Amino acid sequence: MTATPDERAALAKRFDLVSIDRLRAHFAIRREAAGITARGRVEADLVQACSVTGEPVTTHVDEAAELLFVPEQEDAGDEVELSADALDSVPYTGDRIDLGEAAAETMALALDPFPRSPGAAAALREAGVLTEEEAKPLGPLAGLRDKLEGR
Repeated sequence: MTATPDERAALAKRFDLVSIDRLRAHFAIRREAAGITARGRVEADLVQACSVTGEPVTTHVDEAAELLFVPEQEDAGDEVELSADALDSVPYTGDRIDLGEAAAETMALALDPFPRSPGAAAALREAGVLTEEEAKPLGPLAGLRDKLEGR
């Protein structure tokens, strides 16, 4: 399935993206005892705003998706312990699952929450923000370094 221009524009607005130039997903669907499994890939080309400068950052998403659609229950009751290889569960109501929404959410979860443009480091430096290395605390030994260096 491929998202239409109108669908991509709506998703870009929903996920606060500059644009989504392409969004495509393909799934293999299978009914199983636990529910309906959907396994496939979500691919997208999009533009995010740099979290520092606001400049456009081109992003490519190519994400595997493995989902288990289960009928929505009013009261799930006790917590359930999941194994490491358990699929993400997606509740659904009625007699249909929404693969478009699954593709959109898979794309959104694959995005860098703090995208950086090539000019981001310089903008941060100019604003006086320290790098992680510069800000790295030495804990209880911080004063010892200065004493050893004769400061």
